[in-house]
Amino acid sequence: MEQITFLNDEVNQEGMNYNEYKFPSTRYQGSKLKIVDWIWENIKDIEFNSVIDLFGGTGCVAYMFKKHGKSVIYNDILKFNNIIGKAVIENNNEILSDEEVEYILTKHSYSYPTFIQDNFSDIFYLQGENEWLDYVSYNIRHLDNEYKRSVAYFGLFQACIIKRPYNLFHRANLYVRTSDVKRGFGNKTTWDTSFEKHFRTFINEANQAIFNNMHKCLSLNYDALDFPVEEYNADLVYIDTPYINSKGVGTDYLDFYHFLEGLVRYDEWNELILPKYKHKTMKGRGESPWTN
Repeated sequence: MEQITFLNDEVNQEGMNYNEYKFPSTRYQGSKLKIVDWIWENIKDIEFNSVIDLFGGTGCVAYMFKKHGKSVIYNDILKFNNIIGKAVIENNNEILSDEEVEYILTKHSYSYPTFIQDNFSDIFYLQGENEWLDYVSYNIRHLDNEYKRSVAYFGLFQACIIKRPYNLFHRANLYVRTSDVKRGFGNKTTWDTSFEKHFRTFINEANQAIFNNMHKCLSLNYDALDFPVEEYNADLVYIDTPYINSKGVGTDYLDFYHFLEGLVRYDEWNELILPKYKHKTMKGRGESPWTN
């Protein structure tokens, strides 16, 4: 595909300024959002038209490449991350209308499942919030358009994360939020803000982030070790693996975000849970070579 020529690094030949588009806010562990400009400054002199972001994570680095007019292949082993990539990398123009947002947030006359209410009581959220998650995630799953569905999931994921102490799902620690104690960390106001309000905020941010850079961009869902390089060849590969901390312990993203993975694998969630753990994490915990 013909490369776009930029003026002032961010303006294409039609005069479109991609700087007006901003990656939505996120509280994802290991996000490179604060250093994406530094990353670009260190690779901008390399000649390349296409790039693979092999461990895509939040998608902020892939989004940076998209803003710079590259053909971007985002990849992540987690399905929920793959959906984030669908929403803001592969998606060029599909946004959620006000009417679609209202459909998602409305409890209809459907026979809604109650899996989250039945299995995650007193673990991550209040029971009324679990009910909200059951019916809203059901409504999202029944949107016809894949990209609109992905945008809706993006808003749901971010709402789930922002309402969690530590922004993670690695512990069954709802008590941190509900206990009447003096707090030295966190933001109880944010935790107690309704899911609906957070969802609307993040959908608005996601809608405003979507644009077409006139190049083919994809979001894939491969294990990095099995990525089909021959099929998806690219000029440049960006590799940012899960990291090992100072104690030699790897970052297990499946354990950190298993609840979000469950939301997008709702119909098989029951078979994926490891019941011996109080936070009901998912099969595959600790098995990735990147945590060793």
